[in-house]
Amino acid sequence: MLQYILAEHPFFVATGALYAAAAGFYAAAWRSTRALVGRAATALLCAALAFNAGLIVERWIEAGRAPFKSLFESLVFFAFTTGVVYLAFERLYRTRVFGALAALLTLALLGYALGKWDAEIVKLPPALQSAWFVPHVVVYFVGYAAVSLAALLAAVQLLAPRVPLLQRLTTLRAGTILTGKALDLEQMTYELIRFGFVLLTVGLLVGSVWAKSAWGDFWVWDPKENWSLVTWLVYGAYLHLRKVRGWRGDRAAWLVLLGFAVVMFTYLGMSMLPTAEESAHVYTG
Repeated sequence: MLQYILAEHPFFVATGALYAAAAGFYAAAWRSTRALVGRAATALLCAALAFNAGLIVERWIEAGRAPFKSLFESLVFFAFTTGVVYLAFERLYRTRVFGALAALLTLALLGYALGKWDAEIVKLPPALQSAWFVPHVVVYFVGYAAVSLAALLAAVQLLAPRVPLLQRLTTLRAGTILTGKALDLEQMTYELIRFGFVLLTVGLLVGSVWAKSAWGDFWVWDPKENWSLVTWLVYGAYLHLRKVRGWRGDRAAWLVLLGFAVVMFTYLGMSMLPTAEESAHVYTG
Protein backbone atom coordinates (compact mmCIF):
# COMPACT_ATOMS: atom_id res chain seq x y z
CA MET A 1 0.00 0.00 0.00
CA LEU A 2 2.69 2.51 1.01
CA GLN A 3 4.74 1.77 -2.11
CA TYR A 4 1.62 2.23 -4.25
CA ILE A 5 0.84 5.60 -2.65
CA LEU A 6 4.44 6.79 -3.00
CA ALA A 7 4.43 5.88 -6.67
CA GLU A 8 0.89 6.81 -7.69
CA HIS A 9 0.04 9.72 -5.34
CA PRO A 10 3.11 11.95 -5.00
CA PHE A 11 0.84 14.96 -4.34
CA PHE A 12 -0.40 13.36 -1.11
CA VAL A 13 3.17 12.50 -0.11
CA ALA A 14 4.33 16.06 -0.83
CA THR A 15 1.53 17.43 1.37
CA GLY A 16 2.64 15.26 4.29
CA ALA A 17 6.28 16.19 3.72
CA LEU A 18 5.44 19.90 3.81
CA TYR A 19 3.52 19.51 7.08
CA ALA A 20 6.50 17.62 8.55
CA ALA A 21 8.91 20.31 7.35
CA ALA A 22 6.69 23.02 8.86
CA ALA A 23 6.68 21.19 12.20
CA GLY A 24 10.48 20.96 12.07
CA PHE A 25 10.93 24.66 11.34
CA TYR A 26 8.44 25.67 14.03
CA ALA A 27 10.39 23.55 16.52
CA ALA A 28 13.67 25.08 15.31
CA ALA A 29 12.18 28.54 15.83
CA TRP A 30 11.90 27.80 19.57
CA ARG A 31 15.68 28.19 19.79
CA SER A 32 16.71 30.17 16.74
CA THR A 33 17.35 33.89 17.07
CA ARG A 34 16.81 34.43 13.34
CA ALA A 35 13.35 35.71 12.44
CA LEU A 36 13.70 34.01 9.06
CA VAL A 37 13.28 30.58 10.66
CA GLY A 38 9.87 31.43 12.09
CA ARG A 39 8.73 33.02 8.84
CA ALA A 40 9.92 29.96 6.92
CA ALA A 41 7.84 27.74 9.22
CA THR A 42 4.72 29.75 8.48
CA ALA A 43 5.49 29.74 4.75
CA LEU A 44 5.91 25.96 4.76
CA LEU A 45 2.59 25.53 6.55
CA CYS A 46 0.92 27.77 3.97
CA ALA A 47 2.45 25.65 1.19
CA ALA A 48 1.23 22.47 2.90
CA LEU A 49 -2.27 23.92 3.10
CA ALA A 50 -2.16 24.84 -0.59
CA PHE A 51 -1.24 21.24 -1.43
CA ASN A 52 -3.89 19.97 0.99
CA ALA A 53 -6.48 22.15 -0.75
CA GLY A 54 -5.27 20.68 -4.02
CA LEU A 55 -5.96 17.16 -2.71
CA ILE A 56 -9.51 18.19 -1.82
CA VAL A 57 -10.14 19.79 -5.21
CA GLU A 58 -8.62 16.82 -7.03
CA ARG A 59 -10.88 14.39 -5.18
CA TRP A 60 -13.89 16.66 -5.72
CA ILE A 61 -13.32 16.63 -9.48
CA GLU A 62 -12.66 12.89 -9.53
CA ALA A 63 -15.75 12.05 -7.47
CA GLY A 64 -18.04 14.62 -9.03
CA ARG A 65 -19.24 15.59 -5.55
CA ALA A 66 -17.97 17.17 -2.36
CA PRO A 67 -15.28 14.82 -0.98
CA PHE A 68 -16.73 14.42 2.53
CA LYS A 69 -18.38 10.99 2.39
CA SER A 70 -15.62 8.53 3.31
CA LEU A 71 -13.47 8.60 6.43
CA PHE A 72 -10.38 9.13 4.25
CA GLU A 73 -11.94 12.16 2.58
CA SER A 74 -13.05 13.67 5.88
CA LEU A 75 -9.60 13.22 7.45
CA VAL A 76 -7.94 15.06 4.55
CA PHE A 77 -10.44 17.89 5.00
CA PHE A 78 -10.00 17.86 8.80
CA ALA A 79 -6.24 18.32 8.35
CA PHE A 80 -6.90 21.29 6.08
CA THR A 81 -9.34 23.04 8.43
CA THR A 82 -7.00 22.49 11.39
CA GLY A 83 -4.14 24.16 9.55
CA VAL A 84 -6.31 27.08 8.45
CA VAL A 85 -7.68 27.72 11.95
CA TYR A 86 -4.17 27.51 13.40
CA LEU A 87 -2.87 30.10 10.92
CA ALA A 88 -5.69 32.45 11.92
CA PHE A 89 -4.75 31.82 15.56
CA GLU A 90 -1.08 32.54 14.84
CA ARG A 91 -2.00 35.78 13.12
CA LEU A 92 -4.39 36.86 15.88
CA TYR A 93 -2.04 36.20 18.81
CA ARG A 94 1.22 36.92 16.96
CA THR A 95 2.99 33.85 18.32
CA ARG A 96 4.28 30.73 16.61
CA VAL A 97 4.95 28.82 19.82
CA PHE A 98 2.21 26.27 19.12
CA GLY A 99 3.02 25.89 15.43
CA ALA A 100 4.93 22.64 15.85
CA LEU A 101 2.03 21.03 17.75
CA ALA A 102 -0.52 22.21 15.19
CA ALA A 103 1.60 21.01 12.26
CA LEU A 104 2.09 17.63 13.95
CA LEU A 105 -1.66 17.35 14.49
CA THR A 106 -2.35 17.97 10.79
CA LEU A 107 0.37 15.46 9.91
CA ALA A 108 -1.20 12.88 12.27
CA LEU A 109 -4.57 13.37 10.58
CA LEU A 110 -3.01 12.77 7.16
CA GLY A 111 -1.17 9.74 8.55
CA TYR A 112 -4.44 8.31 9.82
CA ALA A 113 -6.01 9.03 6.43
CA LEU A 114 -3.18 7.01 4.89
CA GLY A 115 -4.29 4.00 6.95
CA LYS A 116 -7.88 4.56 5.76
CA TRP A 117 -6.94 5.01 2.13
CA ASP A 118 -10.04 4.88 -0.05
CA ALA A 119 -9.37 4.69 -3.77
CA GLU A 120 -12.98 3.77 -4.57
CA ILE A 121 -15.38 6.62 -5.22
CA VAL A 122 -18.56 6.15 -3.18
CA LYS A 123 -21.78 7.73 -4.43
CA LEU A 124 -23.81 9.84 -2.05
CA PRO A 125 -27.12 8.33 -0.91
CA PRO A 126 -30.21 10.38 -1.83
CA ALA A 127 -30.49 11.92 1.66
CA LEU A 128 -27.01 13.43 1.33
CA GLN A 129 -27.60 14.84 -2.14
CA SER A 130 -28.65 18.16 -0.70
CA ALA A 131 -27.52 21.77 -0.88
CA TRP A 132 -27.15 21.59 2.92
CA PHE A 133 -24.45 18.90 2.73
CA VAL A 134 -21.41 21.13 2.05
CA PRO A 135 -22.18 23.98 4.49
CA HIS A 136 -23.10 21.49 7.23
CA VAL A 137 -19.82 19.59 6.90
CA VAL A 138 -17.64 22.69 6.45
CA VAL A 139 -19.07 24.47 9.50
CA TYR A 140 -18.67 21.38 11.67
CA PHE A 141 -15.09 20.66 10.65
CA VAL A 142 -13.95 24.23 11.18
CA GLY A 143 -15.55 23.97 14.62
CA TYR A 144 -13.80 20.63 15.22
CA ALA A 145 -10.49 22.23 14.25
CA ALA A 146 -11.01 25.05 16.75
CA VAL A 147 -11.83 22.75 19.67
CA SER A 148 -8.96 20.42 18.72
CA LEU A 149 -6.49 23.30 18.96
CA ALA A 150 -8.13 24.32 22.24
CA ALA A 151 -7.51 20.79 23.53
CA LEU A 152 -3.82 21.13 22.64
CA LEU A 153 -3.62 24.35 24.63
CA ALA A 154 -5.49 22.81 27.56
CA ALA A 155 -3.04 19.89 27.59
CA VAL A 156 -0.10 22.31 27.58
CA GLN A 157 -1.74 24.24 30.41
CA LEU A 158 -2.01 21.08 32.50
CA LEU A 159 1.50 19.84 31.70
CA ALA A 160 3.42 23.14 31.86
CA PRO A 161 3.73 23.25 35.70
CA ARG A 162 5.05 19.69 35.62
CA VAL A 163 7.31 19.89 32.54
CA PRO A 164 10.03 22.57 32.79
CA LEU A 165 10.48 22.78 29.01
CA LEU A 166 6.81 23.63 28.45
CA GLN A 167 6.85 26.07 31.35
CA ARG A 168 9.83 27.89 29.82
CA LEU A 169 8.37 27.92 26.31
CA THR A 170 5.11 29.48 27.45
CA THR A 171 6.52 32.12 29.80
CA LEU A 172 9.92 33.29 28.55
CA ARG A 173 11.52 34.54 25.37
CA ALA A 174 11.99 31.51 23.12
CA GLY A 175 13.90 32.06 19.91
CA THR A 176 11.90 34.17 17.49
CA ILE A 177 8.41 33.03 18.45
CA LEU A 178 7.87 34.65 21.85
CA THR A 179 8.32 38.21 23.02
CA GLY A 180 9.12 37.32 26.62
CA LYS A 181 5.59 38.07 27.81
CA ALA A 182 3.78 35.14 29.43
CA LEU A 183 1.04 33.59 27.31
CA ASP A 184 -2.47 33.49 28.73
CA LEU A 185 -3.23 29.90 27.76
CA GLU A 186 -6.57 29.91 29.52
CA GLN A 187 -7.82 32.96 27.61
CA MET A 188 -6.59 31.55 24.31
CA THR A 189 -8.36 28.26 25.02
CA TYR A 190 -11.54 30.10 25.94
CA GLU A 191 -11.51 32.12 22.72
CA LEU A 192 -11.03 28.98 20.62
CA ILE A 193 -13.84 27.17 22.44
CA ARG A 194 -16.15 30.15 22.08
CA PHE A 195 -15.47 30.30 18.34
CA GLY A 196 -15.86 26.54 17.99
CA PHE A 197 -19.08 26.53 20.02
CA VAL A 198 -20.67 29.07 17.68
CA LEU A 199 -19.83 26.85 14.71
CA LEU A 200 -21.10 23.70 16.45
CA THR A 201 -24.34 25.56 17.15
CA VAL A 202 -24.66 26.61 13.51
CA GLY A 203 -23.87 23.04 12.45
CA LEU A 204 -26.66 21.68 14.66
CA LEU A 205 -29.14 24.21 13.29
CA VAL A 206 -28.18 23.54 9.67
CA GLY A 207 -28.41 19.80 10.32
CA SER A 208 -31.88 20.22 11.81
CA VAL A 209 -33.14 22.15 8.79
CA TRP A 210 -31.58 19.53 6.52
CA ALA A 211 -33.24 16.71 8.50
CA LYS A 212 -36.60 18.46 8.13
CA SER A 213 -36.23 18.64 4.36
CA ALA A 214 -34.90 15.08 4.02
CA TRP A 215 -36.91 13.13 6.61
CA GLY A 216 -39.76 15.45 7.52
CA ASP A 217 -38.63 16.15 11.09
CA PHE A 218 -36.08 18.48 12.66
CA TRP A 219 -34.70 15.73 14.92
CA VAL A 220 -34.76 12.03 14.01
CA TRP A 221 -32.68 10.70 16.95
CA ASP A 222 -29.89 9.52 14.71
CA PRO A 223 -26.96 8.44 16.96
CA LYS A 224 -24.69 11.05 15.36
CA GLU A 225 -27.26 13.73 16.09
CA ASN A 226 -27.46 12.61 19.71
CA TRP A 227 -23.70 12.66 20.24
CA SER A 228 -23.41 16.00 18.47
CA LEU A 229 -25.88 17.32 21.03
CA VAL A 230 -23.77 15.84 23.85
CA THR A 231 -20.71 17.63 22.42
CA TRP A 232 -22.64 20.90 22.28
CA LEU A 233 -23.80 20.47 25.89
CA VAL A 234 -20.26 19.78 27.18
CA TYR A 235 -18.83 22.91 25.57
CA GLY A 236 -21.90 24.89 26.59
CA ALA A 237 -21.26 23.75 30.18
CA TYR A 238 -17.63 24.88 29.91
CA LEU A 239 -18.61 28.37 28.73
CA HIS A 240 -21.32 28.63 31.37
CA LEU A 241 -19.12 27.45 34.24
CA ARG A 242 -16.29 29.74 33.21
CA LYS A 243 -18.54 32.78 32.93
CA VAL A 244 -20.97 32.19 35.78
CA ARG A 245 -18.98 30.09 38.23
CA GLY A 246 -15.59 31.51 37.40
CA TRP A 247 -14.02 28.14 36.63
CA ARG A 248 -10.31 28.52 35.90
CA GLY A 249 -7.17 26.41 36.01
CA ASP A 250 -7.06 22.62 35.89
CA ARG A 251 -10.82 22.05 36.28
CA ALA A 252 -11.59 24.09 33.17
CA ALA A 253 -8.73 22.47 31.21
CA TRP A 254 -9.97 18.98 32.06
CA LEU A 255 -13.47 19.93 30.89
CA VAL A 256 -11.99 21.09 27.57
CA LEU A 257 -10.25 17.71 27.20
CA LEU A 258 -13.49 15.92 28.04
CA GLY A 259 -15.21 17.89 25.28
CA PHE A 260 -12.47 16.91 22.84
CA ALA A 261 -12.86 13.22 23.79
CA VAL A 262 -16.60 13.48 23.06
CA VAL A 263 -15.84 15.16 19.72
CA MET A 264 -13.49 12.34 18.76
CA PHE A 265 -16.07 9.72 19.71
CA THR A 266 -18.73 11.59 17.73
CA TYR A 267 -16.39 11.72 14.75
CA LEU A 268 -14.60 8.37 14.88
CA GLY A 269 -16.46 6.16 17.36
CA MET A 270 -19.87 6.00 15.73
CA SER A 271 -19.13 2.73 13.96
CA MET A 272 -18.81 1.00 17.36
CA LEU A 273 -22.42 1.72 18.32
CA PRO A 274 -25.07 -1.00 17.80
CA THR A 275 -27.23 1.51 15.93
CA ALA A 276 -24.43 2.62 13.59
CA GLU A 277 -25.84 0.75 10.58
CA GLU A 278 -29.02 2.81 10.83
CA SER A 279 -27.15 6.12 10.69
CA ALA A 280 -26.62 8.14 7.54
CA HIS A 281 -23.70 9.85 9.30
CA VAL A 282 -21.32 6.90 9.63
CA TYR A 283 -18.34 7.26 7.32
CA THR A 284 -17.56 4.63 4.74
CA GLY A 285 -14.04 3.22 4.60
